Amino acid sequence: MRSLVLLDAPSNLGLRPSAPGTVPGVYKLAGALRDQGLLSRLGAREGGVVPRYDRGSWKEGDGVFHAGPLAAYTVALADRIETHLRDGEFPVVLGGDCSIQLGASLAMRRLGRYGLAAIDGSADFRHPGNEAVNGPVGAAAGEELALATGRGQAGLADLEGLGPYLRDEDVRLFGLRDGDQDLPELRAAGISAATVGDIRARGAAPVARAALDGLHPPDTSGFWVHLDADVLDPDVMPAVDSPDPGGLAPGELAELLAVLVGSPRCVGLNVTIYDPDLDPGLRAGALLADLVVGAFG
Repeated sequence: MRSLVLLDAPSNLGLRPSAPGTVPGVYKLAGALRDQGLLSRLGAREGGVVPRYDRGSWKEGDGVFHAGPLAAYTVALADRIETHLRDGEFPVVLGGDCSIQLGASLAMRRLGRYGLAAIDGSADFRHPGNEAVNGPVGAAAGEELALATGRGQAGLADLEGLGPYLRDEDVRLFGLRDGDQDLPELRAAGISAATVGDIRARGAAPVARAALDGLHPPDTSGFWVHLDADVLDPDVMPAVDSPDPGGLAPGELAELLAVLVGSPRCVGLNVTIYDPDLDPGLRAGALLADLVVGAFG
């Protein structure tokens, strides 16, 4: 039996405000999922919270928004995750935005070589080398995979001199929209990416099982699962900052999670981007909680 520990990482530092004076509501994700009884339903131990939005003087062109606070938060979160991993526990980390993945990646890098299985509607691969395709850098929640693989601002991509935290060949992506503009670069870099169309053509479980090849000793010591709620179609998950059509159905996501989280090589899971402020009836949040619980069988 896995020893699960539920840890809140309610950071929204990786998102720019949608309008002046607003604060992204993803910091409420953890509380909303806990309100669905997640702690008791998972049978998890209480892991507490890593405490965390102020636009300050940042402006377009200044590099990554909140880079300093993000770096500090990443180290603090990595400290907590590393402790749980060393203790043989399985952290379930409730975000927050996608930048919290950096904390998990840094923690694993301190321990050795690990992989990442990212279930996400986009690659979050914006970096200075592809600005012609993705626009200028600025929000880490759209850049965390690039940063984790050593592309981008050194103050985030090379914390503690440990960058890159992930090797390209140890990353597996699932659920990108078909025609994603980053696909050519990802494939050229050797980063495995299964789009929604790929998953529908081959089946979610077979795609996930095939992707596990290489994410085990001696290649890696295990892998982390990063779940971004925007991988789901907005018909069922409208409460995200970028509700792009053409996403996965809940059953498809459930199959991916069952294989990935069910693998004995999986060492942790984080959940990101769901915004309760965009979910008045909280139906999307209830669905997300059910999917997380279901991942542990």
